[in-house]
Amino acid sequence: MTDEPMQPTVVAETTRLRVRHLTPDDAPFILELVNDPAWLRFIGDRNVHSLEDARGYIKGPMEAYVRLGYGLYLVELKATGEPLGMCGLLKRDYLEDADIGFAFLPRCTGQGYAREAAAAVVDHGRALGMRRILAIANQDNQTSTKLLLKLGFTIEGKIVPPGETKELNLFVRIV
Repeated sequence: MTDEPMQPTVVAETTRLRVRHLTPDDAPFILELVNDPAWLRFIGDRNVHSLEDARGYIKGPMEAYVRLGYGLYLVELKATGEPLGMCGLLKRDYLEDADIGFAFLPRCTGQGYAREAAAAVVDHGRALGMRRILAIANQDNQTSTKLLLKLGFTIEGKIVPPGETKELNLFVRIV
């Protein structure tokens, strides 16, 4: 037995990116990402205010990998291992199919990383046997809306998630 950290499972690779399972070692990055102003505005406060909270947050995706075979993934540069954001598939009780979610640090936006990672995650969903992938986005989140449309998603309608008051755009893509 060695003390070396276990290598996380890679679910997709692109020319520039690696999309992989989150591990507790990713807690510092998660703490930064989920407290970014754009995350707080468009996704909401997840009460992650310490490294311990971040490790607790990571348990959700880790449990989803086992239970569902998919979840939220860390997106990193292949060349350096630098974490850029998250992108993955979620199964929400109030949606019929899995939906794609993504968030990147501001310094990592505008370089095509989100599009590249999201396209790889859509392909991953197809490989898992998914036929439809959904997405939800705040109506005022033009960046996410533009990305989803570029990826071939179409607006299917509006939805108000349970316990929420804000109406979101609901997107769908047949894969």
